[in-house]
Amino acid sequence: DAGYRCIDSLSAEKGYRHWHADLSNRDTPFEAGIGFVALAKLKTSTPFLGREALERQRKEGLSRRLVCLTLDGGRPETPLHGQETIWRDGVCVGYVKSAAWGFCSGQQVAYGYVDAPGGEPLQPKAFSAWLASGTWSIRDKGVDRPCTYRPKAVFDPENKRIKGDYSEASG
Repeated sequence: DAGYRCIDSLSAEKGYRHWHADLSNRDTPFEAGIGFVALAKLKTSTPFLGREALERQRKEGLSRRLVCLTLDGGRPETPLHGQETIWRDGVCVGYVKSAAWGFCSGQQVAYGYVDAPGGEPLQPKAFSAWLASGTWSIRDKGVDRPCTYRPKAVFDPENKRIKGDYSEASG
């Protein structure tokens, strides 16, 4: 079990999604923030299962999106486990799908899907602007726990380490 918790922790900090926790057959690559996996195929005429749905979603926008949040205030007394509600500016907008303690960052990391405001689809840039402008919290057992929206990976957000740069600035 310790090995899986290690994988969960490192993956959460780096922003790597897990099929068992962050992704399911209900989620599209665009909603999960990994649209790049489908874009190459969409730029060809190659048919594939789900192509029409992805083209429609790309045109109409996203109704929900996977976001990364980190709890403010250091190591929490009680960790998150998933299924907690996500709040933006005092309105419940989603729920936590997965959570892990980030040993490299020293932060509790949570991923969850949030709904677009008003339930209307937004184009990705407008959705990103809406996400960045809010005040976030995660409600756990009736207690609001302030958190920070993380548009990039918690650990090595510029991918310097993957490119071989292990300088102090990249960690």
